[in-house]
Amino acid sequence: MRSKLADDLDTFVADLEENIAFAVVTEEALRSADLRSLCGWIAAQPSWSDLPFVILTQRGGGPERNPAAARLSEVLGNASFLERPFHATTFASVAKTALRDRRRQYEACLRMEALDEGERRLQTALEAGRLGTWELDLATFALTTSATCRRVFGRVADDPFTYDDLILLIHPEDVDRMQAAVKNTIETGADYSIEYRILREDGSIHWAEIRAQLYRDRKNRAVKLVGVSADITARMRAEENQRQLNEILEVRVAERTAELEAAHATVMAEVAQREQAEEQLRQAQKMEAIGQLTGGVAHDFNNLLMAVLGNLELLRKHLDGNAKSLRLIEGALQGAKRGASLTQRLLAFARRQDLHVGSVDMAKLVLDMEDLLRRSVGTEIMVETSIPSTLPPVVADSNQIELALLNLAVNARDAMPNGGALRIELKEMVQSVPDDDLARGRYVVLSVIDKGHGMDAETLRKAIEPFFSTKELGKGTGLGLSMIHGLALQLKGALKLASTVGTGTTAALWVPVATEDFVVEQPAETEPADGQDTGPKRILLVDDDVLIAMSSADMLMDLGHEVVEAHSGREALDLLNNGQVFDLMITDYSMPGMTGADLVKAARSLNPDFPILLATGYADLPPGADIEVPRLGKPYSQESLAAEIVKLTRG
Repeated sequence: MRSKLADDLDTFVADLEENIAFAVVTEEALRSADLRSLCGWIAAQPSWSDLPFVILTQRGGGPERNPAAARLSEVLGNASFLERPFHATTFASVAKTALRDRRRQYEACLRMEALDEGERRLQTALEAGRLGTWELDLATFALTTSATCRRVFGRVADDPFTYDDLILLIHPEDVDRMQAAVKNTIETGADYSIEYRILREDGSIHWAEIRAQLYRDRKNRAVKLVGVSADITARMRAEENQRQLNEILEVRVAERTAELEAAHATVMAEVAQREQAEEQLRQAQKMEAIGQLTGGVAHDFNNLLMAVLGNLELLRKHLDGNAKSLRLIEGALQGAKRGASLTQRLLAFARRQDLHVGSVDMAKLVLDMEDLLRRSVGTEIMVETSIPSTLPPVVADSNQIELALLNLAVNARDAMPNGGALRIELKEMVQSVPDDDLARGRYVVLSVIDKGHGMDAETLRKAIEPFFSTKELGKGTGLGLSMIHGLALQLKGALKLASTVGTGTTAALWVPVATEDFVVEQPAETEPADGQDTGPKRILLVDDDVLIAMSSADMLMDLGHEVVEAHSGREALDLLNNGQVFDLMITDYSMPGMTGADLVKAARSLNPDFPILLATGYADLPPGADIEVPRLGKPYSQESLAAEIVKLTRG
């Protein structure tokens, strides 16, 4: 540690900087000096900074017996007093204490900067999504709005905008409906969700979508509504245009149909087939487009969760005995992990899930899950099973089949709020004639049957669409059935639904039977690590997202490794070409210019045995990646990261 000497107080104050660990000054130098410049510097410190001062006093000159020293303590704030003469070990102890205090301040600064960056990213996301934020005080009906929110209602950023102004802008035909929705939310606590028209001052009509939640005080009194607003005019106009286009199309189809009927009663079958094909094509195109969008969103969300989880894990390790803070961090971790679970459902729907396919005994799988299913559906639901004595194995991912069965059972439970019977059946079926859903072959069919309220034809048609749900807001994501549908397609099977209102629903998952030549590639057995790591490593960390790179680097350094960061594939390759030696490289996949796959191939051309770990937010790599390296899915924990490093670097 380097030190700097100051001959007088002015020089002393001038040399004070944020990177100073602590300051040592004699009581005599401060006793009769003008301390205004020093007080000014102390007061101007950033919120995270409280520079430690070590004051050297004469014997008996400590603050307990010396009023002047006590006043210095008040002026300097974070001050320690050391009476002279003193032993070197005593000074070293005081210096170490001050240094530890300062290091904690620097760590707090880094955490604050990370939190500020997260807030900036949230604001950027809101701006990118054109979402305006607002808050309504229910005691005074004072309305607070963001600039984006005011723009939704046709106001500029600096315009005053009150609740009365808002009411005056709403279309007269929509005001009563809006006010009734607000009243219902205040009285029942239900989420506020509404779409209504706005009459802007220039006479134009726009549409706004408003969502909010009710906040209560400790006495359970409704105190405010907090929510977001969005301009959905373009969407509503597009829907109206589509409706008109559909009406025109329906008229034309009807006219053409009438012509065909008049000409010949028979080319009708062809019309019906063509209409069915067109509808199937439109549906397939819509589902494909939503799937691509969903997969991309899930990838980006995984990256954001990586930074959140990594920072929370490290922050938890630095809180010694602060039970309240640990509880808050655990709550945040649980929320982030739930977000990670949601992205897995999104990826399943988008058919980008990494399936670990093997030969699965469906009968054993169902029997092993009976206790879990009974606990999940509750005591008011009776679970019955019908399983043949012999069933052929299927080609599937057992973990995903278990998740699908659990989802179907929970859906069946929700369809029977007053209790009832839930039946789970297994049987072998043969598809002798291929259709749009299934190829010819043998299948094991897993059916979940309930006697609940059932679905009408329109609801049944939309049931597997992503985010469609008949449950109230907050009770479901609308991804359960779409996830199972995506899983079935990946397995070359199908999900078939049959339902009648008032009678119940049958959900049947068709899974292909494993052929005799199906061989499951077993992972190579490795010796247990016995809890031992392989020692500190020099690691090259490659990620174009600085926030994620910082979080991952913190986790690696916390594990005791030396980390060198590169923020592009080209930068990493330059380091490898310049002769720098690394024990391991961890790289992201999706990077501009040079992808992780390109970097892996280039690095392996330099050193074929170079250990590489691919960390990516994609559950499955895009086509053409063509690399064989261990992968770690984002978001990952410090524990899983450490385990992968041990696997890669053990001799």
